[in-house]
Amino acid sequence: MTKLVKRREYGNPISSEKLYYRIGEVSRITGLRPHVLRYWESEFKVIKPHKGESLQRLYRRKDLDLILKIKKLLYEDGYTIAGAKKKIRDLERAENKQMRLRLVERRSDGKDRELLIAVREELKGIRKILE
Repeated sequence: MTKLVKRREYGNPISSEKLYYRIGEVSRITGLRPHVLRYWESEFKVIKPHKGESLQRLYRRKDLDLILKIKKLLYEDGYTIAGAKKKIRDLERAENKQMRLRLVERRSDGKDRELLIAVREELKGIRKILE
C-alpha cells in the first residue's frame, strides 16, 4: 500500500508580473502553511489581503514582501510576535518619515510647505471620521 504525499514547494520565485497571489501560492512561496498566514493576518494588521467577490484572500506583492519580512524576524532573528509587531511599526514610521522629508525637500518654498501641512491636517481629520 502506497501513501500519496503532497509535496510542498518552498522558495518559488515571486513573479513581478502578477498583481495578486492566492493563499496557496503565498504558502508555497513563503514556506508557511495557510493557517499561519491567516493567523498572522489577525495579529499583524498591516497584512491586508484583498477579498474579491469569491471572498478568497488575494495578496499583493506588498503583502508578500511583508510576510517574508515577518517570517525572517520571527524565525531567523528570534523576535516574539510582540517584538516583530513593534519592529514592523518602527520600520513603517521610519519609511513614512523619510517620505515626508523627501516631499518637503522637493518643495522648498514656503507656500508648498504650507499647502502640504494643510493637506496633512485635512487627511488626519478624514481618518478620524473613518475610524
